[in-house]
Amino acid sequence: MATYECEKCGMAVNASCAKCGDALVHDSLTTADGRVVAISKCPNGHGKIKSPLCCGQDMTCATG
Repeated sequence: MATYECEKCGMAVNASCAKCGDALVHDSLTTADGRVVAISKCPNGHGKIKSPLCCGQDMTCATG
């Protein structure tokens, strides 16, 4: 499961898909202007969301 953590305050979140209940997984996408954006996505293709925010900044996800 993708665990996002705030580098500033240490708050952490996990997320799951409301349609199937499976844990969202960390991924990224590249925008039309070439920027790479962190996302979480359903492993079963139900959708994706931008990484969460905390303390005014994107939370990070350690991948391993």
